[in-house]
Amino acid sequence: MARSNFIMFDWAAKRLLRQKSNFVVLEGFLSTLLDESVRIERILESEGNKEDAGDKFNRVDMLAENSRGEMVIVEIQNNRELDYFHRMLYGTSKVITEYISEGDPFGIVKKVYSVNIVYFDLGQGNDYVYHGRTEFRGIHTNDVLQLSATQQKQFLHRDVGRLFPEYYVIRVDEFDSKAVTPLDEWISFLKTGDIPEDAKAEGLPEARERLRRDSLSREEQRTYDAHLEALRYQRSVIRTGLIEGREEGREEGLAEGRKEGHAEGLEEGRAEGLEKGRKEGYEEGLKESMRKVAEYALKNGTPPKDIMALTGLTEEEINALKRSF
Repeated sequence: MARSNFIMFDWAAKRLLRQKSNFVVLEGFLSTLLDESVRIERILESEGNKEDAGDKFNRVDMLAENSRGEMVIVEIQNNRELDYFHRMLYGTSKVITEYISEGDPFGIVKKVYSVNIVYFDLGQGNDYVYHGRTEFRGIHTNDVLQLSATQQKQFLHRDVGRLFPEYYVIRVDEFDSKAVTPLDEWISFLKTGDIPEDAKAEGLPEARERLRRDSLSREEQRTYDAHLEALRYQRSVIRTGLIEGREEGREEGLAEGRKEGHAEGLEEGRAEGLEKGRKEGYEEGLKESMRKVAEYALKNGTPPKDIMALTGLTEEEINALKRSF
């Protein structure tokens, strides 16, 4: 139940929270995380919001603009990515360049917040919430570089670093404490899917009502079930790839270690095998899982257009599946 609830949060984010009547949920979460009042003006449709699985520009789960004209990226990531920090950097860079036109002054570059909700071990650390921001500090004096008086009036900030993107990383699986603060209540919900009746965090009561499965339409339930099936199959493929990769790595590493007489060979073989198994298992399994999801959705009457958006398959591939029934 817990796992399916936060999968529903992932699945519902792009569908339910895009509606202005439901902004109170997203506003509550962001206000609690950023520790300031956040009001969402609109959910943006852009290159940063493409749902095509083949989009390599910058796929994000949600891109919103708040009442101050600042941009907020929200990513919910279930699968391990070794280069996820680079993806965060690319995401903010893409949004910045996408929302400034040639000839515009640099002063109109928008502030970007990158909020990353991850369900895997991202980096090493003891906390479950990390905040990253740019700071310019003197090498000799250790003072923080400030904006000039004129710049402060124009940009409404004092520190130079406030003009740059800020990053939040929420390592959900690392949270194992009792919810004490409003932010803890939100993270507890993201981990367990449960919202206690006495939860006080802004937006959580509304989230409880809007994300209940029995409030979905029949069409939404079919699409959600197909999404669940895709995630289950994908995780199974990745797990298989990891196991096979470890075994292959051990064998290659052992053979190389014996041949060269160096202990390094064993570790190198393990690392190469693990990476190879993960990559091949993920790529092959993901494609097959999308075909199975499309077949499941077709049999349950989901329109081909929705299936294309969900799986990234082309119209020709979906038609071929139809003919195979």
